Amino acid sequence: MASPRAQHLRKNPTEAESRLWTALRQRQVGDARFRRQVPFGSYVADFVCFSARLVIELDGGQHAKRAKDDDLRDAWFVARGYRTLRFWNNEVFENFDGVLTAIATALQRAPHPNPPPQGGRE
Repeated sequence: MASPRAQHLRKNPTEAESRLWTALRQRQVGDARFRRQVPFGSYVADFVCFSARLVIELDGGQHAKRAKDDDLRDAWFVARGYRTLRFWNNEVFENFDGVLTAIATALQRAPHPNPPPQGGRE
């Protein structure tokens, strides 16, 4: 069940989120299925591709003052096996193709869904 905060964020996206969503929806980038404004622990991730274990976050100017919070958030995702890509909102408007290329590249480097056991023989 979606959290009320996630529902609010889905109904009231930023301009940058709306623009990126038009490219991510319906498997338009790397044939990957993305969801938007996904409740994830105590966080709401802007975009998530579960099969690639990839979180995409768009940051406005307020994030420049919250870098430590963003680092903690990213560490939380990493601890659960997810990678995080962060883009400034202005990147979505000024370098949209570059943002999509970075996402497509990250999708190609998706972790194997059933990785082999780590370590040597005992």
